[in-house]
Amino acid sequence: MSNDLMRSKRGLQLDRVVLLGRTFEEYRRYFLLEPDDLIGKRVLDVAGGVSSFCAEANKLGMKVTSFDPIYSLPPEEITERSEPDLESVYRTIGSVPTYRWGYYKNPEYMRELRKRASTIFLRDYKIHPQHYVAGELPRLSFADGEFDLTLVSYFLFAYQDRLDYEFHRESILEIMRVTRGEARIYPTVTFEAQPSEFIARLRSDPALQTFVFAEIKTDFEFLVNSNSFLKVRHS
Repeated sequence: MSNDLMRSKRGLQLDRVVLLGRTFEEYRRYFLLEPDDLIGKRVLDVAGGVSSFCAEANKLGMKVTSFDPIYSLPPEEITERSEPDLESVYRTIGSVPTYRWGYYKNPEYMRELRKRASTIFLRDYKIHPQHYVAGELPRLSFADGEFDLTLVSYFLFAYQDRLDYEFHRESILEIMRVTRGEARIYPTVTFEAQPSEFIARLRSDPALQTFVFAEIKTDFEFLVNSNSFLKVRHS
């Protein structure tokens, strides 16, 4: 058995992109956000799914838009998709060796947070549909420089085995087109807890030489080695 195959069997096995809600506090820790500094700023949450970041951040005075393919669906269909995803991950993640349980304590508490996030999201999705824009990377339906900050969590790099390098490159080009400030992408590892091989390629890609890449360390780690995000800004 090859080493690559052995590594792939250690991580969470996902046959597609799953819908798991994450809270504002989780985003704050993932991306080292300072909420007071973001009041009044325009923020884009790419692949936001059923996370509650958009709902919670807008209540705090930020101007957040969330972007995801599922926003073409009514709330009932989103629930029908997200609840089985959560249950499937909840049943298996406790036996996966590539996670540290310091913050989440145990799978039950993780499930509680994910459920709380999706509940807040669904309520806001019904009340403020204008905050949720349907679409798919590598295309964004926004104007050039529309956002001060763009966030991407648990999509790029994490799903490296399903999304090829060209997808990553085109997605970052498009993200930076609509972002006048900076983008932050978390985590920088795959679900096998291995550093993404795409980051070095992105740094040296001639198409991306107008951007500056920096890997920023954090003190938050759930998926092993996930204690950093990639910051991308215009040079």
